Amino acid sequence: MMARLEAREAHTLPPVAGKLTPDAPLAPLVWFKSGGAADWLFEPKDADDLAAFLRDLDPATPVMALGLGSNLIVRDGGVPGVVVRLGKPFAKVSALDETTLECGGGASGILVSSTARDAGIAGVEFLRSIPGTVGGFVRMNGGAYGREVKDVLVDCDVVLRSGEVVTLASADLEYRYRHSALPEGAIVVAARFRGEPGELAAIQAEMDRIAASREASQPLRSKTGGSTFKNPDGHKAWQLVDAAGCRGLTLGGAQVSEKHTNFLINTGDATSTDIEALGEDVRRRVRETSGVELEWEIKRVGRA
Repeated sequence: MMARLEAREAHTLPPVAGKLTPDAPLAPLVWFKSGGAADWLFEPKDADDLAAFLRDLDPATPVMALGLGSNLIVRDGGVPGVVVRLGKPFAKVSALDETTLECGGGASGILVSSTARDAGIAGVEFLRSIPGTVGGFVRMNGGAYGREVKDVLVDCDVVLRSGEVVTLASADLEYRYRHSALPEGAIVVAARFRGEPGELAAIQAEMDRIAASREASQPLRSKTGGSTFKNPDGHKAWQLVDAAGCRGLTLGGAQVSEKHTNFLINTGDATSTDIEALGEDVRRRVRETSGVELEWEIKRVGRA
């Protein structure tokens, strides 16, 4: 019966050149290693494949892009509609000139920064520390160590939910802290970043400094989701969480990291419900102790 339902539903989806998978488990694809399945997982062959698919897809069908799954809670009921994952065809990075990089939307921050280093381009070393893809940190204005994407982005190529392909300048995205005006359902397929000429050894030294700092302060070897809450004006989220007595706090298989209190971790068998509920408990405790309302930085998606 299920196979017949899937076959019937498949007829409502446009043909693709890439890979389209029904009822695709997402837990293996996200850092928390928890959560349900996508109704459909689409891995496009190229930008044209993605644009044609979105153009012909029922406008009522929700679409969500998935990068490395680092800053994400996929709820246990799974994700409705289509999850788009940009794979190898979108993971290329090259130097356009002595200061500018051409980056695919599926390229990692580590690949961008290392390609920049090899080309003698400084100023994008901070991307080494963002555990995501170009598409994700362009959307979220990802940042660390004093710099943000808005400081280096020239423009980006975006496939809108309608299937239209547009190029948006950095100013078009109206960047704020961990926020952009990128339309809902739009997917970043490429971006240009501009740094400045630099010496390879100095660039490598800065990347090494950032890597060592992250290793020392963050639970990188745990199943985590990165920074959980945005830093409120005038405050650091981790200090508020610590002051509320939440260091090491647990709920089911989820725990507030003892190493860095703005990180939640899956200790082994946490459900996404555990992780999200723990985060809400932390928000409540911070509100009661400091009067500050923490905002989620981690994106939470899907059915409860």
